[in-house]
Amino acid sequence: MAVEKIQVPDIGDEQEVEVIEILVSPGDEVNENDSLIVLESDKAAMEIPSPKAGVIKEILVKVGAQVSQGTEIVSMEIAGDSKGDSKSDISGDSSSDSAEASAAESEKSSAAKAEEPIKEDVAKTAPAKEEAPAAKAPSVSAIQEVLVPDLGEDSDVDVIDILVSVGDEINKEDGLVTLETDKAAMDVPSPAAGKVVAIKLKVGDKVSEGSLILELETAGEATAAEESAPEKSVSNDKAVAQEKPAAVTTPAPAKPVETPSTSRAGSASGSDADVYAGPAVRKLARELGVHLSEVSGSGARGRIVKEDVQSFVKARMQGGTASVVSSSGAGLPGIEDIDFSQFGEVEEVELTKLHRLTAQNMTRNWLNVPHVTQFDETDVTDLEDFRQAHKALAEKKGIKLTPLPFIVKACAQALAEYPQFNVSLHSSGTKLIQKKYIHIGVAVATPAGLMVPVVKNVDKKSIWQIAAEIAELGAKAKDRKLTKEEMQGASFTVSSLGNIGGTGFTPIVNAPEVAILGVSRTTVKPVYINGEFVPRKMLPFTLSYDHRAVNGVDGGMFCTFLGSLLADIRLLTL
Repeated sequence: MAVEKIQVPDIGDEQEVEVIEILVSPGDEVNENDSLIVLESDKAAMEIPSPKAGVIKEILVKVGAQVSQGTEIVSMEIAGDSKGDSKSDISGDSSSDSAEASAAESEKSSAAKAEEPIKEDVAKTAPAKEEAPAAKAPSVSAIQEVLVPDLGEDSDVDVIDILVSVGDEINKEDGLVTLETDKAAMDVPSPAAGKVVAIKLKVGDKVSEGSLILELETAGEATAAEESAPEKSVSNDKAVAQEKPAAVTTPAPAKPVETPSTSRAGSASGSDADVYAGPAVRKLARELGVHLSEVSGSGARGRIVKEDVQSFVKARMQGGTASVVSSSGAGLPGIEDIDFSQFGEVEEVELTKLHRLTAQNMTRNWLNVPHVTQFDETDVTDLEDFRQAHKALAEKKGIKLTPLPFIVKACAQALAEYPQFNVSLHSSGTKLIQKKYIHIGVAVATPAGLMVPVVKNVDKKSIWQIAAEIAELGAKAKDRKLTKEEMQGASFTVSSLGNIGGTGFTPIVNAPEVAILGVSRTTVKPVYINGEFVPRKMLPFTLSYDHRAVNGVDGGMFCTFLGSLLADIRLLTL
């Protein structure tokens, strides 16, 4: 038996894709089309099948390697190889060089003769090709599958609205569905004009890149060449086949793996159908009785590999069936559910995705960040007088001038004065990332939950500009129209309760930021000035910060400096 090296077949436009799983071992017997390895590109995973049956002799790649078309992946002893016999049939004596040469000459002669019928066939069909343009090709329609486009790092996003119905005539770029990602909503546009013939999802479904949205009937024109394509000359096909060397085998095409972004009718049942795992892992999970939806993936982009399934089983066997749910964070025991219906009437209300994510982030931040909170207040009487005096001008500009733009501007100046607050901790815990920009997030309450759009380069903008941008971002947040870019990059956050009430609260640091300012309602208080009590407008605020990055002295100095800026807004111009 001959040993043959199996190569990566044609994988389209992809280059340098990563090997994320090896499905065979030396000594394994494989059949034709059995999967050998799993590759993952930027957008999909694919299994490479064996083009032949045989026994694996050696693995030539390893997990994590980058491969392209033609890269050797395994060496395999081919079962039932008959190259030697075929040579004997052709030459009559496998050891005879002259016989082989004669056979080669015979093949060349046959190929040369085969060219003549090809030329004759082409000559015969030439007039037909010339007449084809004269006949107008009939107009035909094609069914196009419209898929979810690239969502960046997001996956399993919710479908919150379907904007079309079956039978609708739509134009290119018309919105089809609205998806809700971690922090924003987005409309998916149509890639072409046509008629909606089938909608393949519903409100509440979870989709990822590549998921089928709908089928679209698009108008097209069949060309004469396309119509005549099936009528290719049989003699041409035979002639081409004779020109191919007998020993060359065409590698089998790569098989796509059912991933969350490509699966629509997976073989797995229940929630396992949406899990990112290959067939080999699914088979192992079935054999062990494991639900993949309960397993955390350690592979690239969260892919579940065999080791994850084995570790899950081992943990279950060691911890028993009553394993602790660590959703509360840091392995803390969860709070048991109680049947509240025994006490009276109840109703279960599903949290929105934004509420769930906010809860997870708050839990993560509270458990991981050692918080210190500093309470303070400042006299904003002059600020309020100035603001009231410029209300008419603000209305003329179409801007609502609230205290928030002044607070955001003052925070930017305080961050420039105390850059130790404009940092993030590296995950290694050994260094800080010092930011040279000042972007400030502003918490906005929406019906769907809390959102934090970001005002960029606050230190370079005027109060008017900041006020207009906060108003615009706030409106977009409530309409769920914020983009990812408008919610990323903050180096500090302001959470204002405005006129809602309260004398103070403890805001949770929004990691990886290291500080957050909480602002409460301004109240009139008696303040002792020049030997007498006078009524002054006092603004209470609290500063929470990460004690790993910021010391208490720094917190006190930041609050004092911020208070002085708000007490005398002329300092904001310096």
